[in-house]
Amino acid sequence: MTDRIPDGLRELLAHAAGEGHAPWRSLLKAGDWLLLLAVGVLVAASYPLLWRGGVADRAIVKRDGQLVTELALNVARKYEVTGAIGTTVIEVQPGRARVLSDPGPRQYCVQQGWLTRVNAVAICAPNHVTLQLTGRSGQNGAYDTLNY
Repeated sequence: MTDRIPDGLRELLAHAAGEGHAPWRSLLKAGDWLLLLAVGVLVAASYPLLWRGGVADRAIVKRDGQLVTELALNVARKYEVTGAIGTTVIEVQPGRARVLSDPGPRQYCVQQGWLTRVNAVAICAPNHVTLQLTGRSGQNGAYDTLNY
C-alpha cells in the first residue's frame, strides 16, 4: 500500500476542512440564524417549566442513615440533632429548611443555604447528619434522575 492519498480523496478532505472555501458560518442564511435563535429561546424557556421539582412539604432529618424526625415545612422552628462530633441545628421556615449550624470543619452543609425544592439535600458528613426535602412532585416524584 502506498503512502499517497488519492487526488479525489484529497479534494474531498480539503473541501470538508474548508480549505480554499468560505467558513461554514457564511453558508447560513438569515432564516437559518432565526431558526437557531428560536430554538435557543425555546430551550431556555422550557428549562424552568420542565425541570422544576414539586412542592416541598416535609424535611427529613437522618443521622447515620436512620430517620431522626420529619418536620413539616408549614411552621417556623429549630431542631437540634446530636451527631458524631456535636450538635447540628436545623432551621425550618414555611416552604424551606436549612442547616443553621454544624460542628463540621468546612461547613459545607451550612453554606448550602435554604433548601426549597423536592429532593434537595444538605449533607453534614463529619457529623453523619443529612437534611432532605420531600413532598408532592407529579410524575416520577420518587426519582432524582432516570437512566435508560
